[in-house]
Amino acid sequence: MAKDFIPVDAAELTRTLIRCPSVTPEEGGALVALEALLSGAGFDCARVDRNGTSNLYARWGAKGHAKTFGFNGHTDVVPVGDAAAWSVDPFGAELREGMIWGRGATDMKSGVAAFAAAAVDFVQASPPEGAVVLAITGDEEGDATDGTVALLDWMTAQGEQMSLCIVGEPTCPATLGDMMKIGRRGSMTAHFVVKGVQGHSAYPHRAKNPLPAMARLMDRLASHTLDEGTDHFDASTLAVVTIDTGNAASNVIPAQCRGTVNIRFNDLHSGASLQAWLRDEADRVAGEYDVSVEMSVKISGESFLTPPGPLSALVAKAVEAETGLSPVMSTTGGTSDARFVKSHCPVVEFGLVGNFMHQVDERVPVAEVHALKAIYGRMLRDYFA
Repeated sequence: MAKDFIPVDAAELTRTLIRCPSVTPEEGGALVALEALLSGAGFDCARVDRNGTSNLYARWGAKGHAKTFGFNGHTDVVPVGDAAAWSVDPFGAELREGMIWGRGATDMKSGVAAFAAAAVDFVQASPPEGAVVLAITGDEEGDATDGTVALLDWMTAQGEQMSLCIVGEPTCPATLGDMMKIGRRGSMTAHFVVKGVQGHSAYPHRAKNPLPAMARLMDRLASHTLDEGTDHFDASTLAVVTIDTGNAASNVIPAQCRGTVNIRFNDLHSGASLQAWLRDEADRVAGEYDVSVEMSVKISGESFLTPPGPLSALVAKAVEAETGLSPVMSTTGGTSDARFVKSHCPVVEFGLVGNFMHQVDERVPVAEVHALKAIYGRMLRDYFA
C-alpha cells in the first residue's frame, strides 16, 4: 500500500463532476478532472477525442494483460430544460437532505465517480497482477457515434483489450442492488412518408388522400404481434410515436403525410429482418391505396445478451455481499453503450437506482454513491483474488 494513500471520496468526486456543465457535446471540464485524478494515481491516460466529442481512456497496469477489468461510463448529460423550474442550481452540486443535487447526479456522474474512486483506491491499496481500464465518453446522451465507439476503435488500433466490462449506468428500479442488466433490447426508428395528390376536400375523387393509407399502415404495424418474448427478453414492442400532415386547412386534402414508429426488439429479430417486414407492409398499403410510401430507418442498436455465467456471478456476489440483495438479471430498459462494448468483451451493467435521471431537480443519495463504490471495489478484489 502506498504510504500516502488516501481513499477517494466518491460523493465529493460526484459533486466535482456535476459542477462541470458537460451537456452533450460539451466536455465541460469533467474529463479533465478525471484525468488529473487518474494520472495522479498511476493510470496511463489518453484523450481519444473524435469529431468534436471528448473521450478519456485510462489504464493501470500492463497493456494487453490477460486479466484486464474494464469500466465504461459517460460524463455528458442531457440539457437542463427550464432552469427556473429547478429548486437548485443545476450545476451547483448542492448537498442537502442527504442528497447531491444537480444535472447528471443520477445519470451518470455518480456512477463514473464511484467506479473511478473504487479503481484508484484498489490499485493503490493492493496493486493487482493485471490491469484496470476506464473508458469514459462524452457522447452517450447524443448520437453516440464518436463516444464509446471511438474509444473501442482506438483500443483496437492500439492493441488495448478489456477482458470484461462493467457499464455503470443506473440499473436498479427501486433499491440499490435489486437489478443488473445482462443485455438490452434492440432499438430502431422507422419514418414513413405517404405521398398522394393534393386536392379540394369537396372533390376527393380528384385527389389521392394519403391519410387513409397512413392510418391503415400505422394500424397494421401497431396491431401486429411481433413475438411473445424469449427466455431472457420481454416481448418486442412497436409504438406509433407520431402521425403528422402539417395541414391547417379543413378544405384541403394534403399531398403527403408523415408517420413514425419506434421498435424495441428482442433476440428473435434483427434490425435487418424488421426493416424488411416494415418495407413489405408499406408496399402492401401503397398498392391498396394507389399512393407511394417512402421509408427511412435508423437502427440505434441490435439486441444482445451476455449469458448468465462468470461475469454475472461476479456482479451478483459483490452486490449481495454489500447490500444483502440478490440482483435480478434483466434486459429491460432503453439502449446504453453496452450495445457497443458487447462486441469487444463480455459486459454487464450495474449501477444506482434511476428514479431521478433526466428530471428537474435530479439528485442522488450520498449513501448510495458510497455503497456503489464499495460494490465496485469488491468486484475488483474478487476478480483479481
